[in-house]
Amino acid sequence: MVQKTTYSMKFRRRREGKTDYRKRLGLLKSRKPRLVVRITARNVLAQVVKYNAKGDEVLATASSAEVRGLGFKGHAGNAEAAYLTGMLCAKKAIKAGVKEAMLDIGLHTPVNGSNVFAALRGALDGGMDIPHDGKCFPAEERIKTGKGEAAREKILKG
Repeated sequence: MVQKTTYSMKFRRRREGKTDYRKRLGLLKSRKPRLVVRITARNVLAQVVKYNAKGDEVLATASSAEVRGLGFKGHAGNAEAAYLTGMLCAKKAIKAGVKEAMLDIGLHTPVNGSNVFAALRGALDGGMDIPHDGKCFPAEERIKTGKGEAAREKILKG
């Protein structure tokens, strides 16, 4: 006699390690757009995304490769690149009419001073209103090394 198994298959994106559905649901309940920050070894990606039942709608996007094109001379995966990417994404989002958002760091572990929070600091300095704790940001020396002054000026000018 065959009995019902107690194992249930997890959703595909959870199995692949891409989505934490409980965290995503909590962010979607706020009904605000999300500032989605993803850090790779060589790149920093930031997007402002709005929920839609047919699929999320990207309102603004920026990457550290874009920041390098603006005159940033450092590595595209460090804290200063994350800061400038967050600032550029915030400027684009404000032009698109989005002034506030919630931070979505995905499956990254929230460690104070990490590159994810450098991107958050850049978005805040870019003019967005995002709920945060002031203790989470990296040190000022890490996000303003001098290699990105030209890019920072171009981003602030628009």
